[in-house]
Amino acid sequence: FGIVGKYGAQVQSVLKKAAALDIKIICPLHGPWLFENIPYYLNLYDIWSSYGVESDGVVIAYTSVYGHTEKAVNMLKAELENKGVKVPVFDLARCDMAEAVEDAFRYGKLVLATTTYNGDIFPFMKEFINHLTERNYQNRTVAFIENGTWAPVSARQMAAILAPLKNMTVLEQSVAIRSSLTEGQLAEIEALADVIAEGIR
Repeated sequence: FGIVGKYGAQVQSVLKKAAALDIKIICPLHGPWLFENIPYYLNLYDIWSSYGVESDGVVIAYTSVYGHTEKAVNMLKAELENKGVKVPVFDLARCDMAEAVEDAFRYGKLVLATTTYNGDIFPFMKEFINHLTERNYQNRTVAFIENGTWAPVSARQMAAILAPLKNMTVLEQSVAIRSSLTEGQLAEIEALADVIAEGIR
């Protein structure tokens, strides 16, 4: 994802040229030489460089200042897992950012949950989104959970950053939290889970 993701078109061109060759070894500049299961690895290169989905599931990446956004994320995770969906979750202020980026490319759906911070996106979330956009993130479905006491704007701003990316579907269903979840918002989270889970085995 760190190299192939940025240069997908070039990798696709090489794979087409190499399709007629009897490849015995793959010697990447970054990583180990590969001597076995060559068709398996070539298939992975094809998926990565065409921005395809490697595994079914939903990645949730979030930032939470006082724990209220994290609570919403945990509720959404539980709802999705009850539907049989695999749900890796990343606290962007504490996790390995590279692992979060990797899974965003691995799975077909992504939930971004964050607070509004000084009228902007919380810094760790903004950094995460920048990692995605600089690698030509595309062909994905994205949903938002935003939190903001007075004027939550993070969902609108995240959508604007993702708008230029290719073949991105932003779900209309979202959740907006005003500091902390209200009792009635469990239904909103359940509805979001229903929409996200559609089409996932």
